[in-house]
Amino acid sequence: MISNRPTSHAPSDAPAEREAGGAFVSVIIPVLNERESIGLVLRDLPGDIVEQVIVVDNGSADDSAVVAERAGARVVRQPRRGYGAACLAGIDALDPRTDVIVFLDGDYSDFPEELEDLVRPVLQGEADLVIGSRVIKSASRRALLPQAYWGNKLATFLIQIFWKFNYTDLGPFRAIRRSSFDALGMRDATFGWTVEMQIKALRKGLRVKEVPVSYRKRIGQSKISGTVGGSLRAGAKIVMTIFRYGLMAR
Repeated sequence: MISNRPTSHAPSDAPAEREAGGAFVSVIIPVLNERESIGLVLRDLPGDIVEQVIVVDNGSADDSAVVAERAGARVVRQPRRGYGAACLAGIDALDPRTDVIVFLDGDYSDFPEELEDLVRPVLQGEADLVIGSRVIKSASRRALLPQAYWGNKLATFLIQIFWKFNYTDLGPFRAIRRSSFDALGMRDATFGWTVEMQIKALRKGLRVKEVPVSYRKRIGQSKISGTVGGSLRAGAKIVMTIFRYGLMAR
């Protein structure tokens, strides 16, 4: 069970442990019909690091929200479909004391216990945004669906052309400093959320770091890469987002 601390609205420097050098880490997990997996995700989160867990139900037809609440997460409902819309709803529900935001999928494809590897560079002042790359480890790379792997290759290649930065992945498992996130002005409500964040981080001059993460086949079918239509829509939106911001910079 997740042992969330109460989400009071105390001043950001109020908790005694913060004065001792601690940090308030909040996790946002969008879900859509993830009843079979969300409990496992919440079980594996490192409770000694995470202060708040927000599960955003993006219009599930199953009891994903009930499972999440029973596991101790705060559930926020966002009926407007879209990955970005769900993430933005989670942002609105953050405890004001939050120092670091972690985004994590609810399908159990990521390894929640590796959260510390993403948060550590932020807490140590080495990075403002940390992306969990699924393609650095060979076993993780093999777990990606072909359309997801090659779609990422194309997207990161285009980013390198426009911004001269060599991302390897658009992985959804990521950590970002709260103040850095606020500076980005995130807007995308659908498939372009991850690439928008990575592009805007470069445009704003944030310190960006990638760390290798483990990855496995998700529980259930992906709503994006698991279908031909979803893959095409996501790919088109990602490429359009890259070109829009790339041409704006010219």
